[in-house]
Amino acid sequence: MATTTTADDDARDVVVVGGGPGGYVAAIKAAQLGLRATCVEGRGTLGGTCLNVGCIPSKALLNASHKYEDAKHGMAKHGIAFGGEVTIDVGTMMAHKTKAVTGLTKGIEGLFKKNGVDYAKGWGRLTSANEVEVTSEDGTKRTIKTKNVILATGSVPAELPGVDVDEETIVTSTGALELKRVPKTMAVIGGGVIGLELGSVWSRLGAKVTVIEFAPAICGAGIDDEIRTTFQRSLKKQGFDFKLNTKVVSAVKKPEGGVTLTLEPSAGGEQTTLEADIVLVSTGRRPFTDGLGLEDVGVETNKKGQVVIEPHSFKTSVPNIYAIGDVVEGPMLAHKAEEEGVSIVEQIAGKKGHVNYDTIPSVIYTHPEVAWVGKTEAQVKEMGIEYVVGKFPLAANSRARANDDSEGVVKFVCDKATGKVLGAHIVAGGAGELLAECVLAMEYGATAEDIARTCHSHPTVSEAVKEAAMAAVPGMGSIHF
Repeated sequence: MATTTTADDDARDVVVVGGGPGGYVAAIKAAQLGLRATCVEGRGTLGGTCLNVGCIPSKALLNASHKYEDAKHGMAKHGIAFGGEVTIDVGTMMAHKTKAVTGLTKGIEGLFKKNGVDYAKGWGRLTSANEVEVTSEDGTKRTIKTKNVILATGSVPAELPGVDVDEETIVTSTGALELKRVPKTMAVIGGGVIGLELGSVWSRLGAKVTVIEFAPAICGAGIDDEIRTTFQRSLKKQGFDFKLNTKVVSAVKKPEGGVTLTLEPSAGGEQTTLEADIVLVSTGRRPFTDGLGLEDVGVETNKKGQVVIEPHSFKTSVPNIYAIGDVVEGPMLAHKAEEEGVSIVEQIAGKKGHVNYDTIPSVIYTHPEVAWVGKTEAQVKEMGIEYVVGKFPLAANSRARANDDSEGVVKFVCDKATGKVLGAHIVAGGAGELLAECVLAMEYGATAEDIARTCHSHPTVSEAVKEAAMAAVPGMGSIHF
């Protein structure tokens, strides 16, 4: 088996292991700052989980399924009628998704060439603090010497005991993005972001979706309780069924097709069964460090398998080795990984890096969308901070009413003494876009009054943000509600 080694005088300044959002952004930024950079990726295409089997393909299917649902159930009230039955061609929908993904992955390769990033195709393994061994698809090995290593290997779906995934009948998010037909019934194990988004896709297309969640509430920690309630109510109206405080004991595939799930209360008790054509396992993700050689070079990990780092410096227990993104502690979000990738490279280049973890936004891309940033009302209360809340319903927003898309609310949580925005929480069509001005406001330490006194175009849904901010200012109050 052929092996090559980079000469010492041709050593890289930075080798990034992983070509996902954190990795490819770090590699490009490194090259832009004049560092000799190599990005190692074994998938065969760049973009990581996000671009290949995550964020991007799921959004393509969410958009397509929303168009279908709107055509089938929403357009008639606007006077738009079709001559025949509205149908869905799943193959064509999937082809469009694939085209979007392929175009974007090729685009990253183009950015590598434009910026002078060396793209090493293969799986990376640490052999020392300054060497990365890359094994290509044909088994050829290449050892790259480097001054610094950035680990950005991302995450993979977590396994669930008693539920064996085959990516055809019992699927993870990867298989749910490749279904050949619309199932009549789908059981989603896990009521987090991934399960609710992909459940929405197939629900809109006609599947009866049941969400099974071990915890007493959906969406996990971080989401405001009032927003969670509003969101779950909306999903129920769309046909979702929820089984909370429930765990899955086993999943058995039936010879004639479909799956029988055995369920029981999370605290234990009488077992029941649930039949489903497709079962989606979305019980979280775990750091992907398989075969990375962490133990061989002494990189410390915690009980969750995450690489242990120094906050903000991203330094691991081994000098010159850094880690970012899903492989370290924190929210598993593509944009968080990107910010970390830029920050660590700037630090390696002798500059100051910056990531404000208090202003990392979160979005659930259902319809309506759910988006939030900063502290929830419960968190602020627990911290003992005196606070005020400002809310504005989308039902009172003129543009939302005109669009017949007025389900939702904008909510601010602000410091009572200073008016500073501590958290922003939105349920609305396009909530992720509406949240951007809230994130910017919080990054600059703005108060609710700063937003309230900023002119917003009329008529726009963004006026709901202004009105919610007005409602959070004592003595000002919302005008239209």
